[in-house]
Amino acid sequence: MHVGIWIRVSTEDQARGESPKNHEARARMYAELKRWQVVELYDLSGVSGKDVLDNSEAKRMLEDVAAGRIKALIFSKLARLARNTKQLLEISDYFQKHDAALVSLEESIDTSSPAGRLLYTVIGALAQWEREEISARVAASIPVRAKMGKNTGGKGPFGYHWVEGKLVPNPAEAPIVRRAYELFLETGKLLTTCNMLKEEGLYSRNKCVFRPTSLKRMLSETVYKGVRRANYAKSLGNKKNWVLKPEKDWVYFNVEPLVSEEDWEAVNKIFQETATRYPNFKEVPKNGRFLFSGLLKCQCGSKLYVAPYPSMKIPRYACKKCRTKINEDIIEQHFHDALKGIVITPEQLGANEDLERELLEKQERLELLKKEQKDVNNKIDVLIDLYGKQALDQNEFRERFDPLKYRKESIFAEIPRLQAEIDFIKTNEIGRSFVIERATTLTSLWGMLSYDARQQVVKELLDRVDVGEESLHFVFYYIPTFVPVEKGSHTHRDSSPQRA
Repeated sequence: MHVGIWIRVSTEDQARGESPKNHEARARMYAELKRWQVVELYDLSGVSGKDVLDNSEAKRMLEDVAAGRIKALIFSKLARLARNTKQLLEISDYFQKHDAALVSLEESIDTSSPAGRLLYTVIGALAQWEREEISARVAASIPVRAKMGKNTGGKGPFGYHWVEGKLVPNPAEAPIVRRAYELFLETGKLLTTCNMLKEEGLYSRNKCVFRPTSLKRMLSETVYKGVRRANYAKSLGNKKNWVLKPEKDWVYFNVEPLVSEEDWEAVNKIFQETATRYPNFKEVPKNGRFLFSGLLKCQCGSKLYVAPYPSMKIPRYACKKCRTKINEDIIEQHFHDALKGIVITPEQLGANEDLERELLEKQERLELLKKEQKDVNNKIDVLIDLYGKQALDQNEFRERFDPLKYRKESIFAEIPRLQAEIDFIKTNEIGRSFVIERATTLTSLWGMLSYDARQQVVKELLDRVDVGEESLHFVFYYIPTFVPVEKGSHTHRDSSPQRA
């Protein structure tokens, strides 16, 4: 497999003796142990984490991934690849899209294996949880500010802006809002109103053309009749999808209206009548993105698939041959119960004591080498100082310096080789055990995972689900032993199946 090496070493790393050459040597030796061929080197030494993805070397790396020139990227640690978790997950999604792997030596993550991909997902979920904990503490002050009518973030709704801490009409935008209400009351059609606004040269903020969805959202806002609603929604984390908070948390305060209450009520009455004629059903995941897509096998031997239809609220899997049907939420609940029932003991993990002993020995050897490296550097500094003070002549200096120089070079070559061997053991064996142990935490993490993240976990843990008339049988990749749960049984495969 062709791979690339990513080198970005901070000044703090270099102060600890972690030079770019050391990182490169460690990565090359890891690739050699994996029998991979290094074909590209991306050197970003000295590049700030803030601007890393705008760098030409980073762009070249992404182009090589998209073109298939490299199928994996090896780097020292996650912090050297990107500056934050959001950026890391975006890079991960990009690599997954192009069927390429990420290998972080420090965190022992190698997404070329199913275990590594699952571990990356779990780490992402934990990071998301930490962000939400911080966000919750920050958000505690928002309701108080909202009740006081103060800015809780952002520029304010279209048609208004903040002036000296107060929300007041924006003279450039308020006339557009009033005209939008007038046109919609005349036409009763969102698309027609959007087209008429465009013909009149009236646009939303940032000169964007009004669309039916954004126009409806704007016309439905109570702020335009003089009632500002705050603290009523929260982001799902991507700044695109939002969910409503409980109504008890909503805060209202009065502002100067842009339209009369009668006009606002008339517009929203039209929306209510339209909703009655054309029900807006709950959105379901798109085709090919269901939680158990491709994993359900019917007792008749066929697979079960979801055929979406407009009124479907919960995906339903069906077998076209024998008409067996089952809802996704039922399968997900049993899968969640299976995670709860995991029982893992050291014996079941099949821990390799010889391997663990070898790992410990190599780690101890590495620490000794680092100490010796520091000691050799100190002795060289003392020699140079003595030579500078003419306490040693040239022959005496050379006689004592040459052995130290030779030993320094030997240590410099030995450290990355030893580190690569440690990385190889941890990513391939200890990392796998870590995944199995961490699987028990998925029960508590499950509720906070996005739909896509849950699908990723299912894909990495499950080989298939056998569906019977009154039973579900989960076949897992990694988990050795399960406590049976109601109406379901759970087994594991002796060896991980190979994916194409």
